[in-house]
Amino acid sequence: MPVKKDANGQRYVEAEVEVPGTPEEVWRAIATGNGISSWFVPSTVEERVGGAAKANFGPGMESAATIKTWNPPQSFSIETEEEPPGKVATEWTVEARAGGTCVVRVVHRWFASTDDWDAQFEGHTYGWIAFFRILRLYLMHFAGQCCSMFQLGAFSKASKPETWRSVMSALRIDEKKRQAVSTPGVPVLSGAVERIGEEAFPEELLLRLDRPGPGLVHMFVMAMGGTVMVSIRFFFYGDQGAAAAATTERDWTNWLAAKFPAEA
Repeated sequence: MPVKKDANGQRYVEAEVEVPGTPEEVWRAIATGNGISSWFVPSTVEERVGGAAKANFGPGMESAATIKTWNPPQSFSIETEEEPPGKVATEWTVEARAGGTCVVRVVHRWFASTDDWDAQFEGHTYGWIAFFRILRLYLMHFAGQCCSMFQLGAFSKASKPETWRSVMSALRIDEKKRQAVSTPGVPVLSGAVERIGEEAFPEELLLRLDRPGPGLVHMFVMAMGGTVMVSIRFFFYGDQGAAAAATTERDWTNWLAAKFPAEA
């Protein structure tokens, strides 16, 4: 998404998605710790002006922000300090639409006199678009259910396409039926293919699971610091999902360690 400028000279990027649910239901999904942790990353939110909002992307990768405005169920904003470019303001809004849906919009704003950080913030919007697909599926199929979420990762010295082929060797995908099932020797996994990578970003897969429990799994690879990072995020829902989570985390952790032994 292109970087824009407002009348005050602030640069900003934005992303939005239309999701099922009332404003109150959508608000709980995007503005509470339990809700955000059900489709994004483990998060906590102190639901008030001046409260802290934290998101944990993995070991050593926690993002901390301060809540600046709080207007449930319509909008809230947070502010983080990044060095550089400095203060970054993020605003979330929920807009009701006819037919029982809402539009969720996120806007990142920062002040900079150069375009040095434009590419990074453009990348943020594409990241939100990917996670918004998970948000939509969560609200469509699992809204309000307890979530057992965990994220796994590994690093590869191979190229992105080669690393992705290694990840995808775990699955057999029937593109006509839009179904996926794990291959022999790989931990049990099966479900509907909700998204498979396209030309602009081929190294991504999103499944709605039926085994080992009801939930979602999001797999992707991305370049990071001269290596390629493998990311697999599982979201299991309800009591059946909770029962499957611990075993699944152990089994897929072991699979990643075997597949990428030097970098897991």
